Amino acid sequence: MTATKAGRTAAALLERAWPETRSYPVADLARAWRECDRIVCFLAVGAAVRLLAPLLHDKHDDPGVVCVDEAGRFAVALTGGHGGGANRLAHEVADVLGATPVVTTATDATGTGALDALGLPVEGDVAAVTRAMLDGVLDSALGGALGGEEVTLTADVTWPLPPLPVTASDSPRPPCVVVTDRIVDPPRPAVVVRPPSLVVGVGASRGVAAEEVLALIHDTLAEAGLSPRSVARLATADVKADEAGIVAAARALGVPLVTHPAERLADVEVPHPSEVVRRAVGTPSVAEAAALADGGELLVPKRRSAMATAAVARLRPRGRLAIVGLGPGARDLMTPRAVAEVRRCGYLVGLDQYVDQIRDLLRPGTHVIESGLGAEEERARTAVRLASEGHAVALVGSGDAGVYAMAAPALDLADDTFDVVGVPGVTAMLAAGALLGAPLGHDHCAISLSDLHTPWEAIERRVRAAADADLVVAFYNPRSRGRDWQLPRALEILGERRGPGTPVGVVTDASRPGESVALTTLAGLDVSAVTMRSLVIVGATSSRVVAGRFVTPRGYAWQPSPT
Repeated sequence: MTATKAGRTAAALLERAWPETRSYPVADLARAWRECDRIVCFLAVGAAVRLLAPLLHDKHDDPGVVCVDEAGRFAVALTGGHGGGANRLAHEVADVLGATPVVTTATDATGTGALDALGLPVEGDVAAVTRAMLDGVLDSALGGALGGEEVTLTADVTWPLPPLPVTASDSPRPPCVVVTDRIVDPPRPAVVVRPPSLVVGVGASRGVAAEEVLALIHDTLAEAGLSPRSVARLATADVKADEAGIVAAARALGVPLVTHPAERLADVEVPHPSEVVRRAVGTPSVAEAAALADGGELLVPKRRSAMATAAVARLRPRGRLAIVGLGPGARDLMTPRAVAEVRRCGYLVGLDQYVDQIRDLLRPGTHVIESGLGAEEERARTAVRLASEGHAVALVGSGDAGVYAMAAPALDLADDTFDVVGVPGVTAMLAAGALLGAPLGHDHCAISLSDLHTPWEAIERRVRAAADADLVVAFYNPRSRGRDWQLPRALEILGERRGPGTPVGVVTDASRPGESVALTTLAGLDVSAVTMRSLVIVGATSSRVVAGRFVTPRGYAWQPSPT
């Protein structure tokens, strides 16, 4: 929505960034309100408030509105912060315009998880419980001086939730959050979170009415004390994929319809197989087998109506393990995706010194499990166990978690019962290379000189192979108090194939306080200055120093040959 030339100019930037964007004059605000999910007003906040006031109806249905000032300095989330997506939109608009996002929602301002932004259906006293959560965060920050009530969390279905400032409890005590797919009446104030944990298997005769299917589903859930809002999907046999009554029932419930081949359903063990169904469909069970086809527990055996059958299974919760590379140490070298994963996890697992680097990013309620050097296997096992139990877990490490870090031991223990997300990070080799110049400009490799997990004989074979292949070599874990001879031996092997003037770079504490960068040669390297926090890069025969920078030419045809 624009009213001035400056506003139209800024709006044009959004249109270029987001081609689906439409521009409306201020006079058409009411039409935009009806047609759009999110609205950006290039107006003064006061003017926008006066125009919007008559249109406001319900925060769950109204579009999100962001207001941008005439100079394009601020993107203010005005209405529909969570429900309408205005808070997220404020950040997106600010990124495009180079403005500052302004979000005043209390949960966002304090970094507290918002109950109405979990991505799951919620019921109950959201405002009251949220206020109690916020009071608890403030009380904790003040060392308990306010004496506020703690919010309890009771969950009979584990689900990978983001961090919430709550205390686990065996039974709900108000104010409370209850995570369940059952119909409950907890003491108030309370919020009930509905995880998508139920699968309803459906079978039907040809021509069944949607009303009959829906009535059977609702009756089946009600008799079992289960909430329709926790239904994740309907499931049936492939031959029923076009059954209009089943398709319409799924649409009415707002869930997807999943179909399975008869051969697959026939392999599912069920309590009530039927030869009549086998002859008609090719499987002895449709409703029960479809409900159980993706695993889980059968809660309600099949029930019948005149032309339909239904059964209900509870899915085994799938946890989420994010394996996150934090980069070499500097906050501005930590990727936005890594920041987002750290902030969304319910459990953070990591080396204590790495956890300290990001502690300020953690949201209230994050469970932190930290340990010292040498406990890598323990951390991997802990992260995998928590994810397998259904939690949202972030396992963090420096650099890239897949490079001499935690991804390999964790994934070596993992199975397919939870989701895994890998978040790449800037490695120590890349950070050091950028500081030195372009030493990795051509083929290169990384070799760890630590023989704690790899026999030295294997390491030496790899160093010799790199020497024979004329690769630039980056040495990780080059030297420590107890391992002071491995680096000189590795350099000796490389020296058999490379001249004494070969460039060598030593970077210690790349991007961290105390960072040091040294450029020397194979013959001139003082190994006593190298520590475990150093990374040593040895050039290939083509590497050289150009204007004080370590360069390994790519070998383009237009480049002059080194003399």
